[in-house]
Amino acid sequence: MNNKLRIIPLGGLGEVGKNMMVYEYDDQILVVDTGIMFPTNDMLGIDYIIPDFEYLTEHRDKICGIVITHGHEDHTGAITHVLEEINAPIYATRLTLGLVEVKLARGGLLQKAELIPVNAGDSLEIGPFTVEFFHVSHSIPDAVGLGITTPAGLVVHTGDYKFDPTPVDGWPTDFAKLAEFSSRGVLALMADSTNADKSGWTPSERVIDPAFDKVFAEAEGRIIVATFASLISRMQQVVDAAERHGRKVAFVGYSMENNSKMAIKLGYLEAPAETVVPLEEALKLPAADVVLMATGSQGEPSSMVGRLSMGTNRRFSIKEGDTIVLSSHPIPGNEEVIYRTINRLFRRGANVLYEPLTAVHVSGHAKQDEMTLMLHLVKPKYLIPIHGELRHLRQHATLAQDSGISPENIAVIENGQIVEFEDGVLNLGDRIPGGYIFVDGARVGEVGPSVVREREALAREGVVLVSLVLDHGGRLRELPEIITRGFVYKHEADELLDAVSERIVETVKSSPGNIHDQVVQTVRSYLYNETKSRPMVLVTLSWV
Repeated sequence: MNNKLRIIPLGGLGEVGKNMMVYEYDDQILVVDTGIMFPTNDMLGIDYIIPDFEYLTEHRDKICGIVITHGHEDHTGAITHVLEEINAPIYATRLTLGLVEVKLARGGLLQKAELIPVNAGDSLEIGPFTVEFFHVSHSIPDAVGLGITTPAGLVVHTGDYKFDPTPVDGWPTDFAKLAEFSSRGVLALMADSTNADKSGWTPSERVIDPAFDKVFAEAEGRIIVATFASLISRMQQVVDAAERHGRKVAFVGYSMENNSKMAIKLGYLEAPAETVVPLEEALKLPAADVVLMATGSQGEPSSMVGRLSMGTNRRFSIKEGDTIVLSSHPIPGNEEVIYRTINRLFRRGANVLYEPLTAVHVSGHAKQDEMTLMLHLVKPKYLIPIHGELRHLRQHATLAQDSGISPENIAVIENGQIVEFEDGVLNLGDRIPGGYIFVDGARVGEVGPSVVREREALAREGVVLVSLVLDHGGRLRELPEIITRGFVYKHEADELLDAVSERIVETVKSSPGNIHDQVVQTVRSYLYNETKSRPMVLVTLSWV
């Protein structure tokens, strides 16, 4: 029997997104969350990123359960990829399971999955782990944190949380349970670090209501609210505002439509039938009577708002006088894409509202004062900051030191770093892969970092294609054919490409062998000397 508790982050430590944590004891594994991460603007062609969970596939027989803390994409988005490789029961609250079911049904995996509903306040034995689910406030209902007890000690895993005194669902974070954990003695706190660099206290979700009222009262045309499809609390606030101002709401897009139907069915979204209408009906109503709710708050080109900004949406287009509300924070690294989308929407005649222009979104994550309160409530022996870039994790560690936790009892780690607890002492173990798996269309993991770098180079510098026809003695049968894309057009640079052709001819004549590599080097060197650019150079050889 292995009496060490091993904790292995496979995602979420070193970036915002793709959260996945592994707890291992007595050769059994509990997985917490299976999230995705949105690509940064230099990851060209990538749809999203999932954790490298090779460790789980190698130990699939040891996995006793998968727990999902809440329904956001950065905690659920990779579930179909995981279930394609691993067969284990999934534990989550009813709303979270509903969102997971929508994903699994779309991926054809719903019949395979064993879905086990839980409630905040439940305590379950999952292998050697006693998992206690406690409610936390977040920007989605039915979010939970976890108290995970093993013979090695009690670990508190907060999930995403904030201490909102007036949440939309009326259910604040469970202070009493956190204090009760403290009375038992907490070995380690795994705590959300997303807003560790922001001072103060995160505003309540309720501050959005007055902002929506102002938007709804002043907008003369259609209102299009863009947010994440899993943000059920925001759906409720939009429906409530529409009722107050006499507008009809239509949910637009596959994810938004299916998630709203599921939330209404389960009772997490109160949306009267006379208020919520199909898109086709909404498009026939006077513009001043309509609210459309869609995805695309991050400017994703394939999202509804992304397509509207480019004029490529088939079902409807932006009209002069439309008001677009982007109700979300920019994901770090995604600001440029969002602002480009906003500019395109303005060009099409829309009025766009976004932070910091108006309070149409508040974070679902604790800021510094709340994080300090969490530390004082739980009083852990050790802190392991989770959920954030390295700068967030480091700042969380600083807050913990200011709160009285010894620096030796704070472990700032990144993905793949194994943490071991034995006899109440933390030690760092080996490092396993914890990188990115890129998803590009139907291809998962087939596009690696080198391909992404090539795409970036092609986008930045362009490509030069050289085609050579040789006889079997290695002599040119005709002049080189040179084609450029994204570098220069031939009619704009005849002199440059003629000079390139001359140097290719000279290189082939003098080449003792390995003509391909020598031509590539010749072209690269000459183009850089002349233009200070480094296009990708591709050479093909044909023998006749």
